Amino acid sequence: MTAPEAQGDVADRDAQEHVLVTAVRQAFACDGSLAQVDPSYREREAQTRLALAVAGAISERSVLVAEAGTGVGKTYAYLVPALLADGRVLVSTATKSLQDQLFLRDLPHVRDALSVPVQIALLKGRASYLCLHRLEQARHTATLPDRYAVRALAKVEQWAQVTRTGDLAELDGLDDRSPVIPLITSTRDNCLGSDCPSYRACHVMKARREALAADVVVVNHHLFFADLLLKETGMAELLPSVDVLVFDEAHQLAEAGVQFLGRMLSTGQVIDFSRDMLAAGLGHARGLVPWQELASACEHAARDLRLAAAGPLRESRGTLKLRWQERAGRADFGAALARLAEQLARAEEGLETVSELAPDFVKLAERARELAGRARCFAEETAADRVRWIDLSPLQARLVEAPLDIRQTMTEQLQAQPRTWIFTSATLGDDERLRWFTEPTGLDDARVLRVGSPFDYLRHARVYVPERFPAPNSGEHPQAVAALAARLAGRLGGRTFVLTTTLRALAPIAADLRTAFDDMDLPIEVVVQGSAPKRQLMQRFTSGEPCVLVGSHSFWEGIDVPGEALQCVVIDKLPFPPPNDPLVEARVRKLESEGRSAFLEYFVPEAAVALKQGAGRLIRTETDRGLLVVCDPRLARMHYGRRLLAALPPMQRVATLDEALAWIDELKTALPEPTA
Repeated sequence: MTAPEAQGDVADRDAQEHVLVTAVRQAFACDGSLAQVDPSYREREAQTRLALAVAGAISERSVLVAEAGTGVGKTYAYLVPALLADGRVLVSTATKSLQDQLFLRDLPHVRDALSVPVQIALLKGRASYLCLHRLEQARHTATLPDRYAVRALAKVEQWAQVTRTGDLAELDGLDDRSPVIPLITSTRDNCLGSDCPSYRACHVMKARREALAADVVVVNHHLFFADLLLKETGMAELLPSVDVLVFDEAHQLAEAGVQFLGRMLSTGQVIDFSRDMLAAGLGHARGLVPWQELASACEHAARDLRLAAAGPLRESRGTLKLRWQERAGRADFGAALARLAEQLARAEEGLETVSELAPDFVKLAERARELAGRARCFAEETAADRVRWIDLSPLQARLVEAPLDIRQTMTEQLQAQPRTWIFTSATLGDDERLRWFTEPTGLDDARVLRVGSPFDYLRHARVYVPERFPAPNSGEHPQAVAALAARLAGRLGGRTFVLTTTLRALAPIAADLRTAFDDMDLPIEVVVQGSAPKRQLMQRFTSGEPCVLVGSHSFWEGIDVPGEALQCVVIDKLPFPPPNDPLVEARVRKLESEGRSAFLEYFVPEAAVALKQGAGRLIRTETDRGLLVVCDPRLARMHYGRRLLAALPPMQRVATLDEALAWIDELKTALPEPTA
């Protein structure tokens, strides 16, 4: 390219940026496009600042990492410039529920406000869509565990006649944990692809076609990484044509990537395969292959592997995470892996002899071959840049191998072609460069922007750290947390979240809370994570009746309870990563091998981000008021406590329980009178 041509390109880019910046400013002005369709719209300096930074990144085809505090309005801040720019947009969110919110509410609102003729599409993983072929099979062959599952299947069959999308999110009342879901959805393993008799009407394929034709596509982080690994989610054709990629809730991106860029073999997968093989064999090729023998051999090999993985451990109710080294050197574990690979290879041979009789056999042979290959891989040494562990539950063992981070993968993607990458979240780190996020994602050189929340935390929120409190690792700590939470929630009339750092703490804290409310003769309900689906628990909490919710990891983020329904958040202890977790151990070893402090550069930033997420449940609107309680005296006593406190929103600190109760009383006086 000649010098004049290069100068011309720069001039064109400058002109395009000027046009986009002008349009963005107009959209966010007090009399702009957004204000004209929403009477409650107010111009916010922080939101406009973020939107202009996004517009600049789009014009320059550069990378922007933006932390935007609660209340900034980051969704509109990236959607407006993305829709006003002339290009194809991919928006990735952390969860399917956030996808639905973007696609059904935010995107149509912004599109209509700006009057831009863009076509939008929603793309989820295949497990989110009804599989018509599997539904037909379930009608005739499924064995359902109880009458609730029978009713659920009947409801699905009725809905299947009218749905256009096949998205299971349309079905109200279908529990995510329902045993019906695996029967009516496909997986990469059992999908027949173009050989499926229902292929022309396939909801998954229809969603992919719509995504390929759309200007703006909404996906999730898991789908994005699944496609990078498998190239079969429909995005392999879509990604090369995308001009702008936006990752909302980007703080979850690295862990989603680690999960999907690894390798996994579970005994449950093998048992599912053996049962599918038996059903297909008896249905299409009875008597031609010893199906019962092959299926039984695979199942026995899978169960033997689980027993070898468990070793001397007794049965536990939950899931245990075991270090790979604890089992890899045992002779019975190695023998179980070899036996599993051998039985799967025998099954593959049997399936290939009848492959011409039905497409099911071709797919089953592929599954057998892939599962056997994974078993052989896990019998080999672990690569230096990866870590392995075993997830052991009462029903199965999962062998997992994962990279330590997504740095290499993201670097390859960023260098593939020039386009815009936007990463945004309310919590991306606790330093100016946001290294907690940028380092493991390979974004060290990206432009970084931090936009604070517009909320008045100093006036509306208080934080209380009880200094005379049992140590977080003592046996008295859960009981003390429950006693303090009961006193605060009792005074407030419920309206309280108790967030724990471990699932183990849920039951004892909830039990002690119930006992305390009974002793105080207070009609406050205690709802606990795991006792019902998350959506149902939130409905009960926000019903208006006095209620306390006790939850762990899944309630630390993604929960939005504005107004007076939630005015107190109690956190049991500082959310440091578990030091005995194999992935954490591997990351610590890497940092220490580089001469760095694992505690200051890994544990403290991880705790800061998680603490900020939990605290973020408290204040959700400009008028919300509340009390944050962190029941960990280390926050007040240890040198790193100041760093963690600084990561929180600028709440005013109260020093004593009496001051905390006085603030609770002040919150109560502002509550509306109950209606008759």
